[in-house]
Amino acid sequence: MPVSAAQARDPAIVGALGGLALSTVRAASPMLVVRALRWHRDLERLGVHLPLFLVHDVGLLYAAPKEQLTLGPRHPIDAKVPQLGPLMPTYTSIVNEIGQSEASQRARSMRLGDELIVVVLARVLGSIALRVGRKPPYSATVPLDPEMVRDLDAQLPSLFASVARTFETATLEALARARLHVLTMADALDLDTLRLLGMLGPESTTAGALAQVDLLAAMSTPSANDIVHFSLELLPSVLETRRTQSTGTQAVHGYAGIGSKGSIDSLVLTELAWEPEEFSRRMLENEILYFTREQASEDARRLHYLLIDASASMRGDRQVFARGLAIAMGKKLQLAGEEVWMRFFDSRLYDVQRPRPGQLPVAYLLGFKGERGRNPARVFAQLATEMALLRARDQRDPVIHLITHAALHVPRALVAEIGQQAHLSGVFILPSGGVLDLDYLDLLEGHTVVDHATLQQKTARAAAATKIVDEAARLNERVSIPPTSERPPKSRRER
Repeated sequence: MPVSAAQARDPAIVGALGGLALSTVRAASPMLVVRALRWHRDLERLGVHLPLFLVHDVGLLYAAPKEQLTLGPRHPIDAKVPQLGPLMPTYTSIVNEIGQSEASQRARSMRLGDELIVVVLARVLGSIALRVGRKPPYSATVPLDPEMVRDLDAQLPSLFASVARTFETATLEALARARLHVLTMADALDLDTLRLLGMLGPESTTAGALAQVDLLAAMSTPSANDIVHFSLELLPSVLETRRTQSTGTQAVHGYAGIGSKGSIDSLVLTELAWEPEEFSRRMLENEILYFTREQASEDARRLHYLLIDASASMRGDRQVFARGLAIAMGKKLQLAGEEVWMRFFDSRLYDVQRPRPGQLPVAYLLGFKGERGRNPARVFAQLATEMALLRARDQRDPVIHLITHAALHVPRALVAEIGQQAHLSGVFILPSGGVLDLDYLDLLEGHTVVDHATLQQKTARAAAATKIVDEAARLNERVSIPPTSERPPKSRRER
């Protein structure tokens, strides 16, 4: 039996699984049901309390290919709970309309992960949980066991009757009242944010409930959609970045150059043309040439610090450009093998985001809101102190990329102090009719000005951002530590 006698006495198992009798979507694989159990658990952690059958049905419409699903009622339950009779046809029609929506079809082709499906469900069905206004009488603690949900249909009538279904009935009543709202939310679902995360890779965002909260905030922020579209314009060129290679002697990858060390099988064949005496001399003086192979360069000895202005002066187009640029620049540097930290500021410095290699806090960048005024002197005084502490305990070379507006007036002494601890470059975004007049520009290793006219033109805006990203990569090369690649020593004649 899928559900044992001991498990049948557990209200959490019977309550959740028995509710699947109301489900109108059947999955071809038990693993899809296990995924639904995980969505149900994660939604409860986010404070969205819904019955399992609703999470199961709507979630599968966004997660599973159409050919793996069968739509239709499972069991007639009207006689057991008469008040469900008029509600089930409405529920079935809502599920069918969601399944036929363009957003559902697009989401299926994107193969969204479980964390993203949870965000979609919270976005579409979160209002239903608020309308019900109470928690279920059981917790979402069903074991994630495929054998438990395999061939479960025969047990559903008895499991359904084992627990009072007042919570399920209240949820269906709330869904019937909010039918138009739910369908509108399903049609208006912003999948471009999910597409952006898909392009950056499944590891591009942090895991866990915190990332889901950030994603919900991003999908609820009106300006986030503009940032997403701008980022999608920049990503094709950014994703072409590859980590630079150096040469080595290990028998991996292809040949990359010529060096003075190697194995006999990589010997340059023209070396055999030397006379025996000359060949012996070249061997003793380490002048014999070998083909060298590609190998990854040494671990990065730099720390890239993206400092993004979130004050009121960065609203609108400036905010879109700054955050889209930060996403593109951060991803390009990560693809080049660099470590990237990100941080917002307005009148103070906010918590620094230290993503692991390959990850990028995209949802955090999209949904962050700073509402604390503006105090550049205080911010850069704190930054100078933190840079000094960082250099004292970390041998890496900090590279600060400042993204701000043209009126960021910082005391020159503070900029000079930071410049002694880190490489500092800036991107300054001008307002309409504005000019750049700052007394510390000569202390920066480089700066770029983006005027208002550029922000108004889609093509010019993308070209300017791409140029800035490329210049950041070149700055990275200028401050890089020379690799310890194997280089042939000078011969006696060259000496």
